Amino acid sequence: MTERTEWRRLSGRMLVIHPIQELLRAWPVLIGLVFAGTAGGQSSWWSLGGAIAVVGAGMLRWFTTTYRVSAEQVQVRRGLLRRRLLTVPRDRIRTVDVTANLLHRSLGLAKVEVGTGRTDRKDDAVKLDALHVDEATRLRAELLHRTPARRETAREETAAPSEVLLAAVPAAWVRYGPFTLTGLVTVGVIAGVAGRAVNEAHLDPGRLGPVSTLLERWEHAGLPAEIAALVAVLVVAVAVASTLGYVLAFYGFRLTRNTLGTLHVTRGLITTRSITIEERRLHGVEISEPLLLRAVRGARCLAITTGLRVGRGAERGGSLLLPPAPRAEAVRVGALVLGPTSPLTAPLTGHGRRAARRRYTRAVGLAALVVAACLVLSWTAGLPAWAWRLSLVLLPVAAFLAWDRARSLGHALIEATLVSRRGTLVRRRSALACEGVIGWNLRRSFFQRRAGLATLVATTAAGRQRIDVQDVPLGEALRLADEALPGLLTPFLDSTDS
Repeated sequence: MTERTEWRRLSGRMLVIHPIQELLRAWPVLIGLVFAGTAGGQSSWWSLGGAIAVVGAGMLRWFTTTYRVSAEQVQVRRGLLRRRLLTVPRDRIRTVDVTANLLHRSLGLAKVEVGTGRTDRKDDAVKLDALHVDEATRLRAELLHRTPARRETAREETAAPSEVLLAAVPAAWVRYGPFTLTGLVTVGVIAGVAGRAVNEAHLDPGRLGPVSTLLERWEHAGLPAEIAALVAVLVVAVAVASTLGYVLAFYGFRLTRNTLGTLHVTRGLITTRSITIEERRLHGVEISEPLLLRAVRGARCLAITTGLRVGRGAERGGSLLLPPAPRAEAVRVGALVLGPTSPLTAPLTGHGRRAARRRYTRAVGLAALVVAACLVLSWTAGLPAWAWRLSLVLLPVAAFLAWDRARSLGHALIEATLVSRRGTLVRRRSALACEGVIGWNLRRSFFQRRAGLATLVATTAAGRQRIDVQDVPLGEALRLADEALPGLLTPFLDSTDS
């Protein structure tokens, strides 16, 4: 491997981007300086001084940041008064993400973030913001493939392509956007910010002609009409925001497989993101089907792998192999990633009537408690009668969810791969290679013990670090664990048989 030990600077074009980024971050402070200067009669000097300080800080970041890549490690040196040296051994590198927003793309730059698979603090993350896009691509290949990624020779240029396309998102799949509900938070934030802005500015929207007319009609409408109108507005707003978010996040989505043993994902409209996953660290896949997405036969495909941070959401996380798409397509991509024998379509073993009964007891029982509470409050506290009548809707809804949860339960062991399916609001079918299991956890609550059931948890270093097989008969749980990792639970099996 060609060793690169010289210290290098970021792209000189960042002298343009860094000041702009600092100005965008510091705009509240700059506005405060403008108002402070206005009060003292020196508004222009205050704002000019603040802008110069912010731009200077942005330029200083470029002058004080250097990096180098050697055969053993990646080092980043930054800071002026407080000098910091961040070092990552190359054998601990799990991912190299390449992102580029509009500013970066306009100047042909990209930001590189090196991941080690642990939850680093923000200040300790190894980030190179930013390099020329060609240099960023070469650096990613060099760090992940463990080989120098230089300009190809004439012989290599005539060779076959090194990447095979596994999936691409066509424009027609945008129809799945409204069923992801990702726009719900966006609508809530926008409504909150708008409401606070109107309140702080002491504005009265009711004085506007169209708004005043709408409020008058609203006052004369009955309660059912008001509720229906609110629900309709919310549904339309969330659907539009979710669709827009789908386009922004997954425009140009491509999943490819490199012949050197990596999966490569590129996506994004305004901010492009490039994620590389080493297949040797891939221990399985998961088909995720949220309830609304399942209603239109849609699903996501996620990677169960080490080295990627979790808990950031499926839309933002780096483990996404396919965004909301037709379920058949998600299963196809999962099968391509897992290999020729896919456990994603194999039949599963159900968990029996006792597990189903637990679903009905908990769901319908909780709904009945809510109905009873509303009924008591209507008798004693003057709660309107329509409240407890409306709460009766919870009973069939709870029964449906219980039926769906019971139907979702299942497990199997297929060619050294543990398969588990569970959930209703989000149904997940996880396929985890047994070689990725590092231990078992057998959990039994009081009611599970009475029913002879248990929850078998396969602990792993990949993904969410656990795969649950919920409410399975105790004997079946022990046999499943012993068959997946022979010998580990033999003492427990012997004691159970005796």
